Amino acid sequence: MIGTWHGLIIDCPDPAALASFYQELLGMVRVQDDGDWVVIGDAPDRPGVAFQQIPDFTAPTWPGGAHPQQMHFDVRVPDLDAGEAAALGLGASRLDGGGETYRVFADPVGHPFCLVTI
Repeated sequence: MIGTWHGLIIDCPDPAALASFYQELLGMVRVQDDGDWVVIGDAPDRPGVAFQQIPDFTAPTWPGGAHPQQMHFDVRVPDLDAGEAAALGLGASRLDGGGETYRVFADPVGHPFCLVTI
């Protein structure tokens, strides 16, 4: 092993707003907030998800195109219909794709993520 995972950093135009979306989606807490850099996680001493402000942010396109996705979250839910309703209520939007065990969405700034039951 070379090291241990410290965090995942997501570019966005408004770190506080996108962190709030993922806090609700993933059940995490805010562990750092420096305005242009916000981190959420289980606890301050554990790996987290950070959101950094990028003034000229360009949202990924789905499923391909000029700015294809680079990564996405898979979020396990017990019920896809209930999970979809909750995600849409937080500001997500449904994207093309999916199947019996997963559905594809975009967060409020366009990053794709999936709700899965597998």
